[in-house]
Amino acid sequence: MYDWFPDKEIIFAPTRLWPIEFDVNWKWRILSDRRAEVMSWQYKGLPQLKSFCARKRIPFHYVEDGFIRSVSLGALETPPMSLAFDRQDMYFNANGPTDLETILSVYDFDGDGDLQLRAKALIERLLSTGLSKYNSGANVSVEELYGPKTGKRVLVIGQVERDASIAYGSREKYNNNDLVRLAYRENPGAQIIYKPHPEVLQGTAEPMSDPNLVRGICTVLEENISLAESFRTIDHVYTITSLSGFEALLRGLKVTTLGCPFYSGWGLTDDRQLTDRRKRKLTVEQLFAGAYILYPKYFDPISKEYIEVERAIELLAEMRAAHVSRSTEASEVSLVDSRASWQGNSRSAIAQRFR
Repeated sequence: MYDWFPDKEIIFAPTRLWPIEFDVNWKWRILSDRRAEVMSWQYKGLPQLKSFCARKRIPFHYVEDGFIRSVSLGALETPPMSLAFDRQDMYFNANGPTDLETILSVYDFDGDGDLQLRAKALIERLLSTGLSKYNSGANVSVEELYGPKTGKRVLVIGQVERDASIAYGSREKYNNNDLVRLAYRENPGAQIIYKPHPEVLQGTAEPMSDPNLVRGICTVLEENISLAESFRTIDHVYTITSLSGFEALLRGLKVTTLGCPFYSGWGLTDDRQLTDRRKRKLTVEQLFAGAYILYPKYFDPISKEYIEVERAIELLAEMRAAHVSRSTEASEVSLVDSRASWQGNSRSAIAQRFR
């Protein structure tokens, strides 16, 4: 965060403050400087922080990762390449308006042809590179994982079930197994493929539902394959609120959402939770332009400067290529080491045998 605001003094407050602590230790610090601004990572701050800032006319923003983030997972504390700053609420909170929802509701996309052309070019670039929000998944052959395609193929996108995007984006409290079972019931005869969240696969998040309970009705992907690869040969995607649903829309896939993510309600998705605030029909390009171009900010973690989304995509592609190269080299070294170890053990065994 220091790099994002080099001209400002950044002061971090504890995330678990008692109201009395805020009154005694922090109010005066905020009010004593007319230049003060307050930012809250998701809902880590006090619930009354936003209303306090509104009463005192102090700029306030919620902060969250943008939609093109990094190679590795945020849970591994990888610096983000994009951040969303929202004055109204977190973009995943379906209970009220957000800056992103306002952009999508009122921006004159039809009158901004250049923006739509830019969005179209960016979508094509994202699809050609296979980039996503996180990009540590392996590129493997889905034919080997999925098997021969003999009919409709449905991909169920798992999420971290304790994630705030589900808590605030879905009225009903679904878990991943609920989603798998629904996809199975609604698509008789289809092949159901369940992709657990990368953080669950890597062990940085605990699942609340047991995939073993749905193995009888779906194929559970055990390997953290890239999202782009997992979409190949898929006809229909089910999700609760995952951003992956929007990335499926970019590929022209049918998407069913059980909750109310930012991309639902605009005429592009099969919505199971409706909102009367979203009265407009948008194209995929318009939705992308609002969410990826107009809404977030992008930052080069190497040069320490703000950049446009085009540069962010190219930089992330370079970083992923370097990551893949290092991973390949590490795998080759590991293979050589294991072979050397095997050969050494074999020689020892042979020597023992013929002594």
